[in-house]
Amino acid sequence: MIYYKFPKIILLGLLLIGSFSCQKNTEKNQEVQEAKTNVTRPNIIWIVAEDMSPRVNCFGDKMAVTPNIDQLAAEGMKFTNVYSVSGVCSPSRSALITGCYQTSIGTLHHRTTEAENPYCEPYTGTPPPEVKGFPEYLRKAGYYCTNNAKTDYQFGVPFTIWDETSPNAHYRNRPNKDQPFFAVFNSAQTHESRLFKKTIANLKAKAEEKGKPMPDITDRSKVVLPPYYADHPDVREDVARMYDNIHYMDKWVGELLEELEKEGEAENTIVMFYTDHGTCLPRGKRWMYDSGLKVPLVVKWPEQLKAGSESDQMISFIDFAPTILNLAGIEIPEYIQGQPFLGENIPEPKEYIFAARDRTDEHLDQIRAVRDKKFKYIRNLTPEVPYSYPLSYAEQITMNPTMRKLFKEGKLTGPALAWFAESKPVEELYDTQNDPWEVNNLAENPEYQDIKQKLSARLDEWQKATNDLGLIPEQELRDNIWPGGTQPITQDPSVVLEETENGEVKVALSCETNGASIGYQLGENKKVWTIYDEPFTVGKGENLKVKAIRYGYQESKEVEKVL
Repeated sequence: MIYYKFPKIILLGLLLIGSFSCQKNTEKNQEVQEAKTNVTRPNIIWIVAEDMSPRVNCFGDKMAVTPNIDQLAAEGMKFTNVYSVSGVCSPSRSALITGCYQTSIGTLHHRTTEAENPYCEPYTGTPPPEVKGFPEYLRKAGYYCTNNAKTDYQFGVPFTIWDETSPNAHYRNRPNKDQPFFAVFNSAQTHESRLFKKTIANLKAKAEEKGKPMPDITDRSKVVLPPYYADHPDVREDVARMYDNIHYMDKWVGELLEELEKEGEAENTIVMFYTDHGTCLPRGKRWMYDSGLKVPLVVKWPEQLKAGSESDQMISFIDFAPTILNLAGIEIPEYIQGQPFLGENIPEPKEYIFAARDRTDEHLDQIRAVRDKKFKYIRNLTPEVPYSYPLSYAEQITMNPTMRKLFKEGKLTGPALAWFAESKPVEELYDTQNDPWEVNNLAENPEYQDIKQKLSARLDEWQKATNDLGLIPEQELRDNIWPGGTQPITQDPSVVLEETENGEVKVALSCETNGASIGYQLGENKKVWTIYDEPFTVGKGENLKVKAIRYGYQESKEVEKVL
C-alpha cells in the first residue's frame, strides 16, 4: 500500500497526461481464461442501502424493525466501527470502487457534472492513470461482475468495470454457472429523497397498485430524537418515516438472501451488507459527525466467520476494495490506499479513519476529520460558513424548513439552537463514547489539549501524505485535467495481427493514452466487452471490435476488423 506523495503540480500533471509508459491492457487466451474460471474462488455480494446510519436492531437501535439484517448478523460478523470517507454518496462511492481517497484522485466535489455548480463549470473527475475500479481486476481473474445499478463514481462509468450495470444486472446472467461472481445490489428505499412528501405519496400509490401496500409501522410518539432536533410533529414524522423506510429496505434484503438460497449459491457466497454513508436526516448526511459517516457492516462468510461474532476494528471505505481483492486471491495494486480487513495476510488494524467534505450540490463548505475509537477531531476550513443553510435538494425534507421557522421564531434551545449559529469554530473535538451525538465540543477544554493536538497533527500528516486536492479551487482543478475546458478523448486502440503456425490469428492490442483500459468483442457478442490483458489467439474469420477508455476521458472510437 502506498500513498500519493507528489507535489500538487506534479499530481495534476499525472491526472492530465501521466508519466508512465503506456499500459498494454490485454486479455488472456481462451485456455488461460478457462483455467481462471475454474479456480475455486468465493462468490461475493454487496447489498447496499443508501443514506443510513447503523439504525439496525442488531446494532442496538430498538426502534428499527430489521429482522433480515439481524438474521444475517446472527449468521455472520457485525462490524461496529466502519466509516465512510464522506457524508455524501458520490465521493464515497468513488472511494469504494477505487480504494483511494476522493481527495487524492480528484473526485472530492459532489456531483461534478451538475450545471448548477456556481464554483465551477461541469466536468468529469480524472483519476491518476493507474487507478482502476477494482472489478476490473476481478474480471481479469475470471469473475462475472454485475452492478444493479447505482454508480456515481465521479469519473463516469468506464465500460470495462462491469460485465453488466443496469437495473436488470444479475449474477444469474453469467454465461457459465460455474463462473464466480461479484454482484452489487443497491436500494434507494432509505435515500434522503424518500422523505420528500411528494415522493412518499407516489411510492405508496405505486405499492398499492401492485398489491404490496407500505403502511406506516413506526409509532411517531416513541421515536428518540437527537438533542439537536426540535420536538415537533414534522420532525417526529420525518424520523419515523426514516424507520419505516429502513423496515421496507430490510424486506428487500430478505428477498435477495432468499433468492441466493434458491439459486443454490448461499454456501459459497460472501454476503456483505452496508450503507453508502450516514443518515438521510439533517446534521447527518453531508456532515463529518458520526451521524453522517458511521455505517453498519454485516458480513456472512460461511465456515470462515463465526456466527454471531463482532469486530470493533477501525474500517474505512478505502478498505473495501483491497478486502474484496484479498478475498478473491488477487494481488492488491500498490496505488490502493486502503488495507484488507478480511482474508489472509491481514495487516494490523488501523488506528485512525479520515473523512472530508468539500462542495456538496450548490454549496462549498470544506471540512476535514480524523477519528480514533474514542475521539473525533474536526477542522472547519471554511468556519465562516454556518452549520445550517438552505440546500435546494435537502429543503424538500419537511423538518428542514420547519426547524428554520422555529429558529426565526425564537423557539429553539440548546444544541438545536446552536445548529443555527452564524459561523462554526475552526476546531471541534468530541468524546464519541460519552457524547455519541457530538454536541459537547471539547476543543477549547484545557483537559483535552493533548488529545486535540495529537489528532490535529495526525490530520496534517494525512493531508500531506495523500496530497489533499481540496486545497486547490475546483475550477483550477478542472482546468488542469481538462485543458482548454474540453474533456480529453482516449486515443483509438491499435490492433496488431500475426498469423500462427496452426493457421490461427494472434491478436495484440494497445493504446497510446496512458492508463487506458481496453475492451474487445468477438463474433456475435454485442453486450459484454472483455478486458484485454495479454495477446490472445482466435480462428480466422472472426469479427473483432475494440475500444479503449481512460477514466474521466471520453471513450475512443470503436476499431473493427475481420480476422
